Amino acid sequence: MAVLAAAQLLDELMGRNRNVAPNEKVRDLNWEDPEYCKYFMVKFCPHDLFVNTRADLGACPKVHDEEVRKLFQDASSRNHRKVQYQEDFLRFCTSMMNEVERKIVKGKARLALSGKNELPAISPAQSQKNEEQIKLLNERINGLELEAEQAGTDGNVEQAQGLMRLCDQLKDERDNLKRQIENGQWNATAELAAAQEKQMEVCEVCGAFLIVGDAQQRIDDHLMGKQHMGFARLKNAVDEIGDIVKTAKDERLGRSGGGLGSDEARLKERERERERDRDREKRRERERERMEQKTKEKERDREMRERDKDRRHSDKGNDRREREKGRDHREPHHPHRDRRHRSDRESGRRHHHHSYHR
Repeated sequence: MAVLAAAQLLDELMGRNRNVAPNEKVRDLNWEDPEYCKYFMVKFCPHDLFVNTRADLGACPKVHDEEVRKLFQDASSRNHRKVQYQEDFLRFCTSMMNEVERKIVKGKARLALSGKNELPAISPAQSQKNEEQIKLLNERINGLELEAEQAGTDGNVEQAQGLMRLCDQLKDERDNLKRQIENGQWNATAELAAAQEKQMEVCEVCGAFLIVGDAQQRIDDHLMGKQHMGFARLKNAVDEIGDIVKTAKDERLGRSGGGLGSDEARLKERERERERDRDREKRRERERERMEQKTKEKERDREMRERDKDRRHSDKGNDRREREKGRDHREPHHPHRDRRHRSDRESGRRHHHHSYHR
């Protein structure tokens, strides 16, 4: 990504044809080339909206070029490739908006859950009534336990078991009443604590949590933030491009005229679009062949330079060997003559030594 950004910067400073050789033909701009960002040509690139935020999409891998965007905007609105680019832009932006909508719904559910009690609160009168019912249940449970004990003593096992099952039911009812009283006291404390806390709300544009009644400066900072403004811009762009695509499709389908003539016009338009697609594919194929041929020529030139270099090295080695051979022929080696000259020199030195002592 850093290399791509540096290349784009060089293109802005030196032009996109900065690497073209003087004798090389400059390629014409074509907004349909896959290297250009289709979202940037339609309206804007979503990758540029949320830089350094939680919704950051990263750097765009495509090229953003103002001249190519102008060519795209000047193209006919009936061009099916242009309409396809606009539909791709709509799909991408709509998917992002759907994700934000899910985030907003989830945030609202979270706030509703945090402010909701598990059990409903009861009034003090209801709490007092429950306490009276608990006293009555205790008295009845104690009486049934005595009756079950007496029945067991008398040998009426089935009657005793029935009385004990009834006691268990009454005990469950008594426990439920006790839990209601305890939850009523807990709810009162929780409501008091919640009233003292700050109330939250969810932003309907970007899904962020906001404090109700917060300072105006903080609200303005949120409204001017990248994330809030980015999603607001996405929503407006979806509405605008959606209308453009709908109008273009209506024009292509010929709904204004209708009838057999509109069907024939649609068929002719489709045939012309297919012919243009074939022409574009042929141009791209020729461009690829030209690039391959240029690559082969460069490779062939490089091989020729390598062979010339090897030949020069070989010639230099041969010349050096020839010179060494010529030197050997001019100065032959005679070992017997060298020994004779050496003995003559030694005898001369001995004669000179004796003359000096005499």
